[in-house]
Amino acid sequence: MLEVDLAALLLRLAVGGTMVAHGWNHAFGGGRLPGTARWFESIGIRPGRVHALLATLTELGAGLMLVLGALNALAAAGVVGVMLVALVSNHLKNGFFIFRPGEGYEYVLMITVVAAALGALGPGRYSLDHVLGLELDGAAGLAVAAGAGALGAALLLALCWRPNRAGEGGEKA
Repeated sequence: MLEVDLAALLLRLAVGGTMVAHGWNHAFGGGRLPGTARWFESIGIRPGRVHALLATLTELGAGLMLVLGALNALAAAGVVGVMLVALVSNHLKNGFFIFRPGEGYEYVLMITVVAAALGALGPGRYSLDHVLGLELDGAAGLAVAAGAGALGAALLLALCWRPNRAGEGGEKA
């Protein structure tokens, strides 16, 4: 169905392009990877250097994969995972609205849900997956996108996130 294929393409381009831009900014903007590492450390994600690199590579890789429609559900899982870590470790405590001090969670929640929905929707006809005959959508695509993303985020948070006590760190680099 043409409308569904176009919708999948638009969503993939929007989310994938946003993730590539975000990863690019972590690597080459502002404080670059060292600044991103310091910020991760300040919110309790340690070791900051390792996680800055992994988050940046995930954002760049998953974003590009979504843009191309390559391994769509797996790419969506990468986005879900990165966004859930951001949601829990930094944004949830600041309330819903992004314009609140510390930035609320509306932005990361929206990207998380859209990425999970892309897993269910599939990449559509205008994708590398379609060209290669890879079909993973519906409940299975949603399970990969949401399930693998949530599991990865939960493992990272359980193993590497130690929130700072009140008055410690938390400033953005």
